[in-house]
Amino acid sequence: MTAQDALVALMIAVSASDANIRTSELLTIQQIVNHLPIFAEYDIDRMQQAAQTVFDLLEEEDGLDALFGLIKDAIPVSHFETAYALACDVAAADGRLQQTELELLKEVRYELAIDRLHAAAIERGARARHLPL
Repeated sequence: MTAQDALVALMIAVSASDANIRTSELLTIQQIVNHLPIFAEYDIDRMQQAAQTVFDLLEEEDGLDALFGLIKDAIPVSHFETAYALACDVAAADGRLQQTELELLKEVRYELAIDRLHAAAIERGARARHLPL
């Protein structure tokens, strides 16, 4: 799994966390992959494989732990905050945060050792970007 695959997998996991993958979340993931420099060299055809990996792992008993292991192995520590920011953007994309999404974001913060103050700033930025008028 490449670092980009891991970022896509994390975004898909956040989207799937409430058992309802919304179109707005999928469009946000697509837009992120199409526009951010971190995905400049990414083969978009790999997204389906990353998604299937997430779905397969989430069906297993310790699948979330395995997913976090893959993510932490693939993404450099220097990009953990980027990973969290992308996860927050996907969670905020539909304009409402479900309890399951909040719990997964909390787990992401813990697993990626995101400082609480930094996490709050990232969350506030995601909220501001996705706030409807």
